[in-house]
Amino acid sequence: MPSARSSMLDRATPETKEQSSETTRPVEFRGAGFAPVNSRYAGWIALAIVLAVWQLAGSAGWVNSLFLPAPSAIAVAIYKLATSGALWQHLSWSIMRIASGWIIGTIAGVIVGFAIGLSTLARGVGITFVSALFPIPKIALLPLLILWLGIGEEPKIATIALGVFFSTAISVYSGVDAVPRNLIRMAQSFNVPFHAIVRRVIWPGALPSILAGFRITSSVALLLVVSAEMIGAQYGIGAFVLQAGNLMQTDQLLAGVVILSLFGLAVGKLINLLEARLLHWR
Repeated sequence: MPSARSSMLDRATPETKEQSSETTRPVEFRGAGFAPVNSRYAGWIALAIVLAVWQLAGSAGWVNSLFLPAPSAIAVAIYKLATSGALWQHLSWSIMRIASGWIIGTIAGVIVGFAIGLSTLARGVGITFVSALFPIPKIALLPLLILWLGIGEEPKIATIALGVFFSTAISVYSGVDAVPRNLIRMAQSFNVPFHAIVRRVIWPGALPSILAGFRITSSVALLLVVSAEMIGAQYGIGAFVLQAGNLMQTDQLLAGVVILSLFGLAVGKLINLLEARLLHWR
């Protein structure tokens, strides 16, 4: 039978072969969904359209400038703040508080997160305290921290550090738990020391989750520094925004909001560079 079938195929005419090739042409791939591609200009174009409509509404008098100043008025306010030196004074205080609180909270969170992820005793104790204290709004603890640490920079920095600590600890021990256990067992089968397993297996495996946590903690630090400066500070972006709001200077208020947004974008870009440097193997 196989020889008879092959002889029939050999006697097929060229037209029959062409028809068979047409009927067996490949089907178009239809599984390309759920794979969004970043567009370089779409976001900027959308932002430009929104600003243009906003500026047109303000210039035409459709919106009261007291309630919503035009983008040109906000840009003028930022320029005046920059030339007078007030912008750099407020920004430097906010950056100092954010940097100090973020560094302290991150170091403590990484240590506690690795302890929870690697130690049974630390996991049993740490998860209980983290789960109980994490939902508490950290800004609510600022009056208590002022009572403990006095009036100064220490309560503000401690508030930021507390907010950063819990988010960092959760992201770190979640990243440690997500490391494939077969890699750890393979290293143990070759009698690799514990510290080497942590440094060469667990740390690289947990690093994506840790860096993702950095994005969250940077936003948390920015929110907490603004709240803390609004409650008790003379200088800082939060204090400046509160003062502008009390005086109904909405152009300066929105100028402070824009500065906070730009600061957040700059921090996000720094984290992107850090990810590209540390996660080049992905």
